[in-house]
Amino acid sequence: FFWLMAFSSATHDIAADGFYMLALDDSQQSFFVGIRSTFYRLASITGQGLLVVLAGFLEKSTGKIPYAWSLTFFILAGIFLAFFVYHRFVLPYPNTDTGKSARTSHEVVTEFGNTFQSFFTKKGIGLAIAFMLLYRLAEAMLVKLTSPFLLDSRDVGGLGLHTSEVGITYGTVGVIALTLGGIIGGILASRQGLKYWLWPMALAITLPNAAYLYLAFYQPDNMIWVNTAVAVEQFGYGFGFTAYMLYLIYFSQGEHKTAHYSICTGFMALGMMLPGMAAGWIQEQLGYQHFFILIMILTIPTLVLIPFMKVDPEFGRSKKEKQTDC
Repeated sequence: FFWLMAFSSATHDIAADGFYMLALDDSQQSFFVGIRSTFYRLASITGQGLLVVLAGFLEKSTGKIPYAWSLTFFILAGIFLAFFVYHRFVLPYPNTDTGKSARTSHEVVTEFGNTFQSFFTKKGIGLAIAFMLLYRLAEAMLVKLTSPFLLDSRDVGGLGLHTSEVGITYGTVGVIALTLGGIIGGILASRQGLKYWLWPMALAITLPNAAYLYLAFYQPDNMIWVNTAVAVEQFGYGFGFTAYMLYLIYFSQGEHKTAHYSICTGFMALGMMLPGMAAGWIQEQLGYQHFFILIMILTIPTLVLIPFMKVDPEFGRSKKEKQTDC
């Protein structure tokens, strides 16, 4: 079942990414990349926040935990069906979205091999892969332990919040901060381009992780401090993730851009999965305080890579901004 879920998710990601690149030109991709990543994150927060609030409410009202979660998942399935119907009638049909038919299985295999090979022969592929794997290294481990940290009791280093409180923190404050960060990031990137904002965005996605270091050491009772820390981290993530998505689009330019972009997102997923797999075990060995110290140390590889990244200064800038300079 988990395999089917992962396969469905990955297949949908490829289709959604390709559709985004075919339906929008370069300047539009830059402008909307922050909004796009914001909605991606909103979906995650909906699952980790809003639905958790609902499940917590149902747990309290029914007293039956399995029943509460079953009902929550039924509601989620209904949401997916509603989006399916909405997309079926509302999504545009780009002229470039024609597809390429292969007549035989041999042609399919040959085309796949050529596409795959052309990706790994791109100029600067080694540095690009390192960037894809390391830019979110600290975030990959942090995101796995944020909810357990907020939920775990204080005697083991957590904050001891209730399920519904965690849901509200992520589902309201986190959503607002993330939305603002993503939208602002996309708008700014479309004005000065990816190269101009690469350093500020790299700092934004790394340094705010210190908010959890503060929470772990002081374990504040006041929810204002908890919400502020989550807001700072989420805003930084929304703002900083814009550069990551823009770079994937930039590196994918050329022939087979949609296929190459899907390979890039595969490396993005790998960069999140491998550190995330070890995050729980590492936290158990170190405790929350030392774990969050490690998170800050793991931001260093991201910052070390930035000076070596080669990006066209004009990439991501809107046509209006380019004309203004002229």
